[in-house]
Amino acid sequence: MQHPYWLRNVRPYGGAAEDIEIVAGRIGARRPAAKLPLAAGDIDGGGQLLTPPLVEAHTHLDKTLWSLPWQPHSAADNLRARIDNERRILREQTVPIAARAGALLEHCIAQGTQLLRCHVDADPELGWAHIEAMFELRRQYAELIDIEFVTFPQAGLVTRPGAAALMRQALAAGMENVGGLDPCGIDGDPVAQLTQVFALAAEFDRGVDIHLHDGGELGLWQIARICDFTEQYRRQGRVMLSHAFCLGMLPWPKVAPLAARLAANGISIVTTAPADIGVPPFAELSAAGVTVCLGSDGIRDAWSPMGNGDMLERVMLQAYRFYERTDAGLRAAFDAGTVNGARALGRADYGLAPGQPAHFLLLPAQTVGEAIALRPRARTVIRHGRVIARDGVLLNSRLSA
Repeated sequence: MQHPYWLRNVRPYGGAAEDIEIVAGRIGARRPAAKLPLAAGDIDGGGQLLTPPLVEAHTHLDKTLWSLPWQPHSAADNLRARIDNERRILREQTVPIAARAGALLEHCIAQGTQLLRCHVDADPELGWAHIEAMFELRRQYAELIDIEFVTFPQAGLVTRPGAAALMRQALAAGMENVGGLDPCGIDGDPVAQLTQVFALAAEFDRGVDIHLHDGGELGLWQIARICDFTEQYRRQGRVMLSHAFCLGMLPWPKVAPLAARLAANGISIVTTAPADIGVPPFAELSAAGVTVCLGSDGIRDAWSPMGNGDMLERVMLQAYRFYERTDAGLRAAFDAGTVNGARALGRADYGLAPGQPAHFLLLPAQTVGEAIALRPRARTVIRHGRVIARDGVLLNSRLSA
């Protein structure tokens, strides 16, 4: 067993310089930075800003075209057409998931993400091999990042024969969450879709994560029904709504009663901080007790050529979208991309307290606000007390040569 050592001279959240003891890959004692020579095994933090790692609360690794030659965007303007376009592109794809998703995953890790929720398509056209490839990807990178899965009926659940059977198989194999998608807009039968989603979650004792793009009053009505099902199936604290644009489309007095229900049921919201549509009102929802976190959604895929896998940039976009300029506002945006994500994913094994896994991000910045503004490439990623990435490069790639 390795002897304890120290991560020396780091400034947690930009505060006073500290030394942090590493004991069997976990955080031990914390002390003011000592003016002593480095001992064998110690890591010199160089006085840098130290934070917990970044959290990617919503992405689709299985859809990415990362590392491939540039592909011009070809999707249409409505949701169903975009889904059909994506399915065509994935059917024609000859580069395996291990290469595409592996390259993106390594990039995300090197930027500082160590906790990630990934939605995986349960589509009879793609079949079980598609799902198994994602399980294999998770096994391959288990030492470098914590990944949890959502089995996701991208092409429909009620209206897509075979999707429910694939989701059941994925849950039996170990996926942690049951996904849904626009119960009204995609399946056209919200009660039927939500019944299947929540019944599966209760049967397998899993969480729920529902994409909700439908806007306005229709979106709010669906959120109210999701609250009903959360209560009926006792999924409190284990439900997330992804996107939920409708929360930012209507005046807050109309949204506030629903926000109270979200908070009471522990239903979290994940947003990508988009520029072109309503955004869940971060300050108001947070004040109401709703956990709001961040995700990239698609990263360079058939849905959009945008995205770079850097959650620190997503934090900046959140701050930019809400015109946050104060240190307090910037810190709140940073929390959305870190501690809020861990809370929404139900992870207690996260943070800077003694006993937690020694997972850190080191940045050459004085404060969290400066780190958001600069988003420096020079960053150090530490997992279980060991450096795994420097300056945007994973030190030990798992990709085949």
